[in-house]
Amino acid sequence: MEGIQMVDLVGQHHNIEKELNEAMGRVISNAAFVKGPEVMAFAQELGAFAGSKHIIPCGNGTDALQIAMMALGIGTGDEVITTGFTFISTVEVVALLGAKPVLVDIDPDTFTIDADQIEKAITKRTKAIVPVHLFGQMADMTALSKISKAHNIPIIEDNAQAIGAQWSDGSAPSKKSGTMGLMGTTSFFPSKNLGCMGDGGAVMTDDDDTAAKCRQIANHGMSKQYHHDVIGINSRLDGLQAAILRVKLRHLPNYIAARQKAASYYDRELSAISGISIPKREARSTHVFHQYTLRIENSRRDALRAHLTAQGIPTGIYYPIPGHAQKAFETFRYDAADFDASSRAASEVLSLPMHTELSEEQQAYICDTLRNFD
Repeated sequence: MEGIQMVDLVGQHHNIEKELNEAMGRVISNAAFVKGPEVMAFAQELGAFAGSKHIIPCGNGTDALQIAMMALGIGTGDEVITTGFTFISTVEVVALLGAKPVLVDIDPDTFTIDADQIEKAITKRTKAIVPVHLFGQMADMTALSKISKAHNIPIIEDNAQAIGAQWSDGSAPSKKSGTMGLMGTTSFFPSKNLGCMGDGGAVMTDDDDTAAKCRQIANHGMSKQYHHDVIGINSRLDGLQAAILRVKLRHLPNYIAARQKAASYYDRELSAISGISIPKREARSTHVFHQYTLRIENSRRDALRAHLTAQGIPTGIYYPIPGHAQKAFETFRYDAADFDASSRAASEVLSLPMHTELSEEQQAYICDTLRNFD
């Protein structure tokens, strides 16, 4: 049995090596390294996949969040409601723009933002709500959409971990993650379900005016060459990464199916083990399993992780320190008592290897090793 990887990009790339080489060769031959036809084609193809009218490619997922917030004019004195149980960029960008990250706790079952806590966090300074579709499934977009409409507060979906997930509550046709708010943002970091070979990101929206603002902001605030009408940033997806992403986007449905198959195997083998809780599903969202994240009860998480490491099995802890407890945000004076679910999750979560090349032999070894933990 080959060594187990948390993410096996070498194996994934080996299987599509010819396609990748051809795609990169096109860019090298025409030297369209910035903007160019590959970026434009990728934007069109991603829009068709996601069901979004406008795709604005950019440099990375953090930039995508910043561009989206800048398009709303978010700045000093404003507030943005989001969750701290996520990668830090979601909270970081709010503070970077001079606004206040108003953090609410998570749903303990799905790890996504607790929609029931959002309305009491709204003030006259609230300029956006940013749910994070965490680990591969969507936050409660039905409840969030109702809140957004009732208070006229736009939603920016942080979709870095759930691209391709779908939401269906029975009242309308299903919609892809990132397309239910005013804007959605995503990351193409290599380990993501749709990842490039460097950094990359995108903003998606159906709103023409919002799309125009995002494009302008991402390109130094230019309306036309050397005419800078607003303060912007320099954030571009390069042609090589776009060409790579075009290849991988064609395979994304199969990649999602492979992850879901691996998750079903874990479910069958691990559901009966005492003290371990398999991932709970949001019934209205499909799950694309960016991570397969367990809860380890009775303060045994770290010991179990050490046991798995000793047997050659990598694991991940996402996220050990929630945003409310990070030193960088201590000036916001969050009360730890408001984040019981986030704090508990931070002490219990453990993510197992999850990727498109994971074999049943490897999964059997992982599950046997978990069962043998004493």
